[in-house]
Amino acid sequence: MNEFMENLKNLAFELMGDQHFDSIAVGIIDFKNKKFESFEISADVFSTKPYLYFDLASVTKPLTNSAVRLKFPELFDEKMMLLLNHKAGLPVGGLLSKKTWREELLPYEIKESPSLYSDYSSLRCMLEIEKKSGKKLEDLCSYYFDRELVHWKKLPEDSFSPETGVRNKKIVCGEVHDNNCYNIGEFISHAGLFATVDGLCRSLINLEQETKMSEQILKALATQKSEDRFVLGFDRVMDPANTLAGTGATLKTIGHLGFTGTSFWIDLEKMKGAVILTNATQSYWYERSGLSTLRKSLGAAIWRYTN
Repeated sequence: MNEFMENLKNLAFELMGDQHFDSIAVGIIDFKNKKFESFEISADVFSTKPYLYFDLASVTKPLTNSAVRLKFPELFDEKMMLLLNHKAGLPVGGLLSKKTWREELLPYEIKESPSLYSDYSSLRCMLEIEKKSGKKLEDLCSYYFDRELVHWKKLPEDSFSPETGVRNKKIVCGEVHDNNCYNIGEFISHAGLFATVDGLCRSLINLEQETKMSEQILKALATQKSEDRFVLGFDRVMDPANTLAGTGATLKTIGHLGFTGTSFWIDLEKMKGAVILTNATQSYWYERSGLSTLRKSLGAAIWRYTN
């Protein structure tokens, strides 16, 4: 591990002292050279190789729906783009039935609306993808997956996942945290993927190589309305001076956050990426100030290093 990564790991150790969760993994990606560096910290596990499988939560959204859009743009008409970019007027979300969740989502009218981040929009986008293609979402989106990026029901038997909370008085560990995803139990688009930091870094490099992701997103950004938050389903930095990606990220930085404390950001100007994975929902999930400080501090350090 080089000097900067050692210093970054020390900073992470310091920041973890103010958290109410016990695991973190960080990766820095160099897309031009198809390389990355990483480390992980856990109270329970000590290893020379990152292997903690983190619940990616909503980071699943761009890794599924957006990945399909990048590879198969012909599947996406105007209404599907509204769904992908959370502009289709669907509500934020709610509890869905295990058996009839599809039928509950289909009646919503798709109409252009102001951006409203929505699990329902993501799931409806998945249903439209499958209807139009005649294929399952997993088959369409997994073309670039590393072997250490998997659906939660396909976690390796010897894998270890940090705790992400409590459900039905039992600790959630090695199961998806999101209740709808857990109850539905299928491969769906709004949550459910798990990955090691190395697995996510390799997958993002693969995605760029397979689809020229950066070129597609930069082209979309060129015609993007200034008030639109999402581009091809990716979140974007809209205020570089106050972003969870960390100061130093440019306006051409895209990525996504996950409720469990996960995130990735890719600066398309520098062609560098930052991955931060945590189990922030382990306890006191509603207190996010420490997580926000951690994200901003580590992000700022990474962007300074990648200048």
